[in-house]
Amino acid sequence: MDCQSFEPIFTGQSRVLILGSMPGIASLTAAQYYAHPRNAFWPILFDYFGEPFSLLYDDRCALIRRHALALWDNCRTCQREGSLDTAIHDVKYNDFDRIFDACRIACVLCNGQKAYSLFRRSGAADGRDVRCLPSTSPAYTLPYEDKRRIWHEQMDLAFK
Repeated sequence: MDCQSFEPIFTGQSRVLILGSMPGIASLTAAQYYAHPRNAFWPILFDYFGEPFSLLYDDRCALIRRHALALWDNCRTCQREGSLDTAIHDVKYNDFDRIFDACRIACVLCNGQKAYSLFRRSGAADGRDVRCLPSTSPAYTLPYEDKRRIWHEQMDLAFK
């Protein structure tokens, strides 16, 4: 199946880039980042910033912008059957210079091992503070509290 990612969410003040690999089927269908109802991404972020959780995508995008984050994926396009990162192949990367030139990105947080390895292979990681965090996907079975703790710790470090 042909998959195409979304436009990045950022402002000129963005300092931390969160990178996924490629949106899953639920996200592609909804045309929203992390749309699967069991994905821990949005609950973790709202909790980190001490804001009430919202199901509204506009609120979610505003959270990213309000807190100097940027959100994007490694793959501009790829081939994949289903939603699993292990099925991704024939990757064409996003133009990372576009976001690095427009923002003040000091740290890249990769949402899962596949996002981390893709970013490393892209060549855009050279000299950057790049960290691999546990995937927020429900397919990654680390308990939510462990994901939340690690994400919060890494967010603290990224914003120092």
